[in-house]
Formats: sequence, C-alpha cells, structure tokens
Amino acid sequence: MEIKVEQRAVEQTIYVIGHINPDTDSICSAIAYAELKNKLGKGRYKARRAGQINAETQFVLKKFGIKQPGYLSDVRTQVKDLEYRIVEGMSRDMSIKKAWELMSEKMVSTMPILKPDGVLEGLITIPDIAKTYMDIYDREILSKSNTTIANIVETLTGELICGDMSGKLLEGKVLIAAANPDLMESYIKKNDIVILGNRYESQLCAIEMEAGCIIVCEGAQVSKTIQKLGQEKGCAIIVTPYDTFTVARLINQSIPVGYFMKSDNLIAFRTEDYIEDIKQVMAKQFHRDFPIYNMDGTFAGMVSRRNLLGARRKKLILVDHNERSQAVDGLEDADILEIIDHHRLGSLETMGPIFFRNQPLGCTATIVYQMYKENGVEIRPQIAGLLCSAIISDTLIFKSPTCTYVDIDAANELAKIAGIDPFEYAKEMFTEGSMLNDKTPEEIFYQDFKKFTAADMSFGIGQITSLDQHELENVEKKVESYIEKAYKEHDVDMVMFMLTDIMSSTTKLIYMGNAAKDVIERAFKIEAEGDAFYLPGVVSRKKQLVPAIMMALQDNN
Repeated sequence: MEIKVEQRAVEQTIYVIGHINPDTDSICSAIAYAELKNKLGKGRYKARRAGQINAETQFVLKKFGIKQPGYLSDVRTQVKDLEYRIVEGMSRDMSIKKAWELMSEKMVSTMPILKPDGVLEGLITIPDIAKTYMDIYDREILSKSNTTIANIVETLTGELICGDMSGKLLEGKVLIAAANPDLMESYIKKNDIVILGNRYESQLCAIEMEAGCIIVCEGAQVSKTIQKLGQEKGCAIIVTPYDTFTVARLINQSIPVGYFMKSDNLIAFRTEDYIEDIKQVMAKQFHRDFPIYNMDGTFAGMVSRRNLLGARRKKLILVDHNERSQAVDGLEDADILEIIDHHRLGSLETMGPIFFRNQPLGCTATIVYQMYKENGVEIRPQIAGLLCSAIISDTLIFKSPTCTYVDIDAANELAKIAGIDPFEYAKEMFTEGSMLNDKTPEEIFYQDFKKFTAADMSFGIGQITSLDQHELENVEKKVESYIEKAYKEHDVDMVMFMLTDIMSSTTKLIYMGNAAKDVIERAFKIEAEGDAFYLPGVVSRKKQLVPAIMMALQDNN
C-alpha cells in the first residue's frame, strides 16, 4: 500500500480589495483591476470585498453578469496560507508493522488515521508504535484489537491457504503448540490462534479443538486433508516462511493501528485559523505535528512549528482608499503592493516602497480605465459596464464637483463598449439601486460610511444619494433614530450624515457630537436650521464636505 505524503505548494494569491464599506466604485474597480493584472500575466490576482455590497452595486453586477467578489474580512496570515504537509492518511485496520514501514519511508513522525469519508479518526506517532514493541500484552491482544487475517498474513509474509482474508479475530488467545496432541487438547480453546510446525497431528488437533486460526511455520506443506478440515471448521490456515520464535515475536505487529491511536482531546486547527492564534496553542504543547481540518470538517493535512517559520503574509492591492480606518482588518500583518486611489492621502504606512497611483479624478474606475488604455489591453463589454457604472455613481452622473472632463470622456467611451446610454442607464441604476424604504436604519447608515481623523479629532460621515426627494424624507427619519447609537459605537468626536438630492444638487446634513454644530457652522459659514444644515450645491463628501470640515478643525487648533 502506498500513502502519499507531500508538501503543499502554495501559489500565493494577490487580493485586489476596496474599503470596508464598499460602494460601486470600490467593487467595480477591484474586479476590473484584478482582470487587468491577470491579462498582463504578472501573477494570480483576485478581487475581494471587505464588506457587504449595497443595492446599487448588486444591481450593477447583475446587470452585467458579473459574480460578486468573495468576502475577505481579515487579511492576517491563516493556516491555508502555509505550505503544510498533505498526507493521505491510513485506515484504522492497517497493521502496526506496515504503519512503521510507511512512516519510516516517508520520514514522518505522525500519521493521521482517517475514516472512508475523509474525516479524521485519530493519530498514530512513532513513539506510540515504539511503545507497542516494549509493552507486555496478554495472549488475547489480537482478538481484543480485532486484528484482521490480512494483517497477520502481511506481517508474517505468509500465504492464506484457507479462510477469509477480510475476517477479523474477535475471540481467542495466541498459543504456541509445542506439546504433544494429548496435552494440546487441555489448553486449546475455541477461536484460539495456534502457532505450530509441520506435524500433521498437531494441526489436526488444533482444528478439531475449533481453533480460529493456525499458523504453520517454516513454509511447511499443509495436506489436502487439513485444508479441507479447516474449511469445514471455519479455521483460517496461514503458512509463513518464519520459524516459531520469529512468528511469536512478529505477530503482535499485526495489531491494527486503530487499537493504539490517540483519538480523544486531539488538538487540531482549521484552514481558516489565524497563525498568531495557533502559535500560542502550539507553544504550550509537546507535539511536533498537528492535524488540520477543512471548513467542512474533513482532514486537510498536518502542520508543524517548522511550517510557521515559512509563513508568508497576504499580498494586497488597495483600490479606492488609502486610509487605515477604511481598510480591511489585519492590514498591518499583510504586504501592500499597490494603491490605486482618487482620494486625499491618508494615514497608511508600508514596509517598503510600493506602486502608488493617486489622481485628482472623480472616480478610481477612471484611473483603472486609463491603465487598460496605457497597457493596450482590450476591455470586454462586461468590464466596461462596471467601470462606467462606477464613474456614474461616484460623480452622480457628472454633477459632483469631483467630476472632471477626464471622467466624462472615460464614461462615454466605456458606455459605447458596454452598449448603454449613460444618462438613461444612470436613471435605472440610481432607481433600482436605491430602494431605501425597505432597509433598516443600520443598513441605510452604513451603506456608504467612512471615518476620518484631523487635528486630533475623529469623525465619521455617511451618505445617501437619491433622485427622489420623498424617499430622502423617509430615510431621514430612520437615520435620525440611529445616529446616536452609531456615535456611541464608533467612539468618535462627531458623526454626520449626508442626505443628498441628486436632482437639486443639495445635501441635508444631520449631525451628532458636542463639537459638530460649531465645526459645521465655521466650515460653511451658515447656521443650522433646526437639527440639520442645508448645503446647496454640496453633493460630494470627498471634495466638498470633508475638506471644509478638516479646514475648520485645523483653523480652530
């Protein structure tokens, strides 16, 4: 029997990912940029999302037949990122002798014992097997351990003359028939395993006493009469080339590993576990190897402390953000390779120099479009549709002050490739993607929420845009009921929420926090109307609201 033991080769994936509250630009740019990188043949890239996708983005993906990216909530190194050992595992019925040979050949100290369905049943180690050679067992050990006839035949390099190879010894003790037949009758019991030589009388006596198995040593011939009698009595007959002493020494090595395996309180890990967590567990154990489970509970392989030494950090490309507060968890334990963004420079630090592309445009998707053009890579219609949707969304169909002629030209070119009219499509996208009335206050609040820091003050700003003023009025009630909770949960100095009417290019700004009202008044030189501020012409959080708030905070300092 051959058991494969090999080191798992890890082809490291590079994840292209947006911020934790993904909007259409964040998701579509990640998908499009991952496809560009793969077409350029520079690695294995996959788009991922760091949060739940909003209704607008869901509509866009469905419209162009693109599957939403997988969810990646934490980018710390996991067990599945390691080059751990893949082992096929052995059956619980395998003999101790065979297990020892395989483990010595493969140079492994621990082997998993698996059920037919791939579920881990137990572990056997070299010290466990060595211990079996030193321990003293009673004569019924073979039957107690349900040893198979096949194991005995294999261990003794024997031949089964009659009997069932798959049969198991369920009763009886092991005896050596060194006495004459008369004396043998006094100690051989039903189902015993009798080791004997070529004496016909001894063989006959053992079978007539209803032995379960006789082992004939030194390759002696077994007469047809004995074979026939063995078949009639249900006695297995094994012939081995070994002498009686050797057989007596070897036969316990036919015991199945399942009898000695460790199955209780096994310390195991899952492929999704984080390295920093399993290190702490490993440090408290004397074991060399630990089993790993897949998420479905099946056995995946074995991991050792040595595997941890070669752990590689996840590799990331960030799109549509460059601030730590907006990034996926565990970012400090990952390697950032690139940043593609159109926002202000944030607080991220990297271990070394990286490719950083930041342009004052209305949308990250416009930058990605430029990179396709610069590299001479054709944009397929589905990807063109995603990039065009992102530009329309981020620029509020070209009404946002962040929008540039570069964005407009890019959107029009992409619309041609995708086969859509940008203005007609924008109405459909904003209408289908809104549907705010059916959402909970929490869903609305976090549909597009970002946190910022300036002048030692932290603040969060959420935003909802709509073509329907009546819809915004309904949403406002829900947001007002939730904003205090969000303010306390985030432990920030201020929280604001923008209710933006695309058609009139107006934002109603509601707020929470002791300093919020004063900061907004200084930022826009206006007074509140009730519990909110009305900001005509303000539709962009990035270019209009955030810079004004930051300037007011810095002036106050």
